[in-house]
Amino acid sequence: MWARGNAIHSETQLIQRAQANDRAAFNEIVLRYKGKVYNYISRMVASTTDAEDLTQETFVRAYVSIHTFQSRASLNTWLFRIATNLCIDFNRKTKTHIQATSLVQSQTDEEEGDLRDAPDVRFDPQRMVINKELGTEVERALSLLPEKLRIAVLLYDIEGLSYDEISGIVSAPLGTVKSRIFNARVQMRDTLSPYLKSNPLG
Repeated sequence: MWARGNAIHSETQLIQRAQANDRAAFNEIVLRYKGKVYNYISRMVASTTDAEDLTQETFVRAYVSIHTFQSRASLNTWLFRIATNLCIDFNRKTKTHIQATSLVQSQTDEEEGDLRDAPDVRFDPQRMVINKELGTEVERALSLLPEKLRIAVLLYDIEGLSYDEISGIVSAPLGTVKSRIFNARVQMRDTLSPYLKSNPLG
């Protein structure tokens, strides 16, 4: 518990230093979060070059607006919000993302009162990504998801953010976030079904 509290205190001091125009402090923020942000963005856009550019732009925007950052949200969540908005804008402008239609999504994606409160824990994208043999197939299944579903499942299952944090990032009610995660897992499981039948998980 002490270690977690100390880490939070350390991050708070780092933010305060960055807000006081301490370039070294902001560089430390970049070092801490650049890998996570890049990994997320690289699953949201098709091109490695575009992912690198958008990662750089995320931190440029963070640097410009660090003075407006407030501790109501974690720095991690704030950076993912910037990255998410950049990816949405980029994909909308370039139309390079894959469009996927889903009856399941159209029926439940925006339902705030979905009774299926928890995602299907039997299908865990994070565990499957760790399995190297499944890595390529999982990445392909992620790329086929509609953008809203992909954002939700990446932030929850891959990045480990909470429902509340994701709700703030995508400006959607908790029920909608949970529904998107559930539906993303369903669609990924359906996409992976042929592969999993031939290569069952141990």
